Amino acid sequence: MNIRQFVRRHRDEWKQLEQYTVHLEKKGRKVTGADVTTFQQLYQRAAQHLSYSQTYYPGEEVTEYLNGLVSKSHNLLYKSQVSSFQQIRYFFSTKFIGLLLEQWKFIVIAMLLFLLGGLASFLSIVNDPLHFYSIMPDEMSAGIDPERLGEGHDVIDSSLMSAEIMTNNIQVAILAFASGITFGLLTVYVLVYNGLIVGGIAAVYWHAGMSYEFWAYIVPHGMIELTAIFIAGGAGLLMGYKLFVPGSFSRGFQLKENAKRSVQLFLGTIPLFIVAGVIEGFITPSQLSLEVKYIVAGVTVLALVLYMISGKLLLDKRDTVES
Repeated sequence: MNIRQFVRRHRDEWKQLEQYTVHLEKKGRKVTGADVTTFQQLYQRAAQHLSYSQTYYPGEEVTEYLNGLVSKSHNLLYKSQVSSFQQIRYFFSTKFIGLLLEQWKFIVIAMLLFLLGGLASFLSIVNDPLHFYSIMPDEMSAGIDPERLGEGHDVIDSSLMSAEIMTNNIQVAILAFASGITFGLLTVYVLVYNGLIVGGIAAVYWHAGMSYEFWAYIVPHGMIELTAIFIAGGAGLLMGYKLFVPGSFSRGFQLKENAKRSVQLFLGTIPLFIVAGVIEGFITPSQLSLEVKYIVAGVTVLALVLYMISGKLLLDKRDTVES
């Protein structure tokens, strides 16, 4: 293309990038994560245009103009880590909530698969306690004794326990969402299997008449932990579904697009696992009364609800401003 065509085709983008640089240089400016993302995309395209212009129009004014624009944009983009902080804040306050609302059906399906496994296991063992040894892994079944619930918690290293729990839970979540590449089949297995384990243990404590005590040790961290696992499982199911039913696109394209979305959903669960691990390491084994532990569970649920509501409000506000 000739230089006039080149300028006419891209000048609107350059003008938009100029406007962003002026805005970002202002003191007291308000910058959102979306602003940073758009600015970065415009900068990358302008850098490509500069490279093209240097090759085909080395002595022209447009090349000098683009060189100045790209240099100024580069300095603004990389002069500090503020942009990274803005992107992180935008992701957890708005973007992550938007992803959850878009993919809520898969998250609900993940929850139902877990509950299906849990209910089947619970009913089976309630009907015949010996089924417990058929359902549970040997090393786990040997260590479960309702009479020893809470025993030895006074000698637990809470910090070490919290770190180990967080690591284990994140590993389960990684397996749940990464298994989407198996068309979601392994994700279904992971969700149902974990449901079987929880339901089986609950049935043992039900037989011992200690359901109230058992759930007091589970729900404080479990409400957040299971929410995170359902989200990770929903991410895996989403990827599996898109691979199984690619629609008008190729499976390679669907894998690329939905793997990115699934990874974002998984990353959003990491703070939830950290909070759950801290609760399970410090509050669950503590000498707090059972009633206080149930109150902690209620507070975690309320916090999750408020987080979702605030994220939805921010999302609506952003959509209103952009429209």
